[in-house]
Amino acid sequence: METIGLKTIYVLFFIELGTRRVHLAGCTAKPNTIWVTQQARQLIWELEEESQDKAYLIRDNDKKFPSSFDTVFTSKGIEIVKTPYQVPQVNAFAERWIRSVRGECLDHILIVNERHLRRVLQEYIAYYNQARPHQGICQRFPISDPKRSTEGPVRRRNILGGIIHDYFRQPSILVSSSG
Repeated sequence: METIGLKTIYVLFFIELGTRRVHLAGCTAKPNTIWVTQQARQLIWELEEESQDKAYLIRDNDKKFPSSFDTVFTSKGIEIVKTPYQVPQVNAFAERWIRSVRGECLDHILIVNERHLRRVLQEYIAYYNQARPHQGICQRFPISDPKRSTEGPVRRRNILGGIIHDYFRQPSILVSSSG
């Protein structure tokens, strides 16, 4: 991602194929070995806290992924699957998410710096995971909300200052009168 000052910021994210849930690992202008490996550790800790077992990590052959990055995952029993060189279509789910985040969000915002990009991506990912229906999983949300109402008046919530609109039903509150 390019900032308005023409500085390149790299984004590391993970996507769960079964649910389409996206995890933002981080944003940095200098993705070195230590940073990338630390992001892998943090994802593993997050998944362990949620008691989620994963079997595979599909990634490209970018030199920014050192052997220590792979070791974090293989030590937890996660098999690394590397895609062929220069064939991004093999990792279609990740490529589709990149297309979505660019088309729905980043193409409409001038990014100032790493902190700004992180905040924008966090807000978009919260929307993407909790409020955006996904065709590939029968119009469900990656993180389902059992409290999401199916009755009541339709309301609109602005995401990212109104670039995206989330429409939802506001549950009606019944007030009983005692007398």
